[in-house]
Amino acid sequence: MPVTPDRQVVEIDGRRLSLSHLDRVLFPATGHTKAQVLQYYARIAPVMVPHLDGRPASFVRAPEGPEGESWVAKNPPPGAPGWVRVVPVEHREGVTEQVVVDSTAALVAMVNLGAYEVHVPQWTAAAGPDRHDRLVLDLDPGPGADLVVCCRIAQRLRQLLDDDGLTAHAVVSGSKGLHLYAPVHPACGRAVSGYAKGLAARMMGEHPGLVVVSMTRVERRGKVLIDWSQNASAKTTAAPYTLRLRELPAVAAPVTWDEVAACRDPAELAFTPEQVLDRAEEFGDLLAPLTADATRGHLP
Repeated sequence: MPVTPDRQVVEIDGRRLSLSHLDRVLFPATGHTKAQVLQYYARIAPVMVPHLDGRPASFVRAPEGPEGESWVAKNPPPGAPGWVRVVPVEHREGVTEQVVVDSTAALVAMVNLGAYEVHVPQWTAAAGPDRHDRLVLDLDPGPGADLVVCCRIAQRLRQLLDDDGLTAHAVVSGSKGLHLYAPVHPACGRAVSGYAKGLAARMMGEHPGLVVVSMTRVERRGKVLIDWSQNASAKTTAAPYTLRLRELPAVAAPVTWDEVAACRDPAELAFTPEQVLDRAEEFGDLLAPLTADATRGHLP
């Protein structure tokens, strides 16, 4: 296979990969090419892969970028290398084989096939879908609300979680809202979902004019939806550090609680891939405690 400026053969983790369509512009608004996206994932992999490893991944595939056709894929993309690890996962529609992204090479291989956005569940394949090891709350602002309002709600949720012995970590979603994660000792998925639902309901009780737990759009105007349902075993969440397929190449990026408290404009917590790489170089993985057994709390 000839090597051209649009195609390069590289070796990553001892695996040989042929990277193609490198000069394809995926984000016209910023000019980001596929080569730049691949470079981002290759460089962010040391802090991203620990949050993917062991979890069956699904992908938002968009070979032409966010302006082209896109779809959610659970099965490995056509052309996936045979060495990429897959695990069987049972869904309502049957059993599917899903990729486990456990290395830089596997991550780059998926991105090379147009799987630009990575989503994972709150459980590992080894433990099974009914043993969740983390809790997630997705704070999604409705019309008239924004990330700043999400940050204020997140601070209160952090207090409530801390009161219950759980440690919250914040990740801007790369879209409009904020994700809160808390590592937990493996627990029944229904128990985690039930606790998350109760927490969201408590917040709505405290702030009925600001928080909703229903996805009905009429109810959401000027309010923030606390989406607790992503704790269901069948659901997934955009993975930490994943690129989001929006007009601009934003990233689901971990942030500090000081940054959450200081946020007065959504633009303050919107990061490009290059900025996220700089942050990872400066701070390391702000989410590292999420994967540490010592930080896991027990559900009350």
